[in-house]
Amino acid sequence: QVQLGESGGGLVQAGGSLRLSCAVFGRAFSTYVMGWFRQAPGKEREFVSGLSRSGGFTYYADSVNGSFTISKENAKNAVYLQMNSLRPKETAIYYCTASDEGTSGSTRPASYNYWGQGTQVTVSS
Repeated sequence: QVQLGESGGGLVQAGGSLRLSCAVFGRAFSTYVMGWFRQAPGKEREFVSGLSRSGGFTYYADSVNGSFTISKENAKNAVYLQMNSLRPKETAIYYCTASDEGTSGSTRPASYNYWGQGTQVTVSS
């Protein structure tokens, strides 16, 4: 079992930056494939970024490639999502997710079996 807790969301102006954090509580952090998804009102949950178990491979949705960066810090059992050049259409609840059996970089929510409670990101124009 693992529990995930996101933080770092908030209100930011267009063009600004935020860094989301995901604290991972549970057994060996390195055994999980990690990811970030987001869900805007009235829309389906969509893949944002993924990270392999080793942290050596990163994956991004085309819409955020070049502006978002995913990383992990094993000593703190934490995963981060640095978001730069934010746009109003990126307003959503952002979720941290983990999988102990899935393939890293999967864009399907069903591939992940642990989810955090989400953190709201609002980008004003």
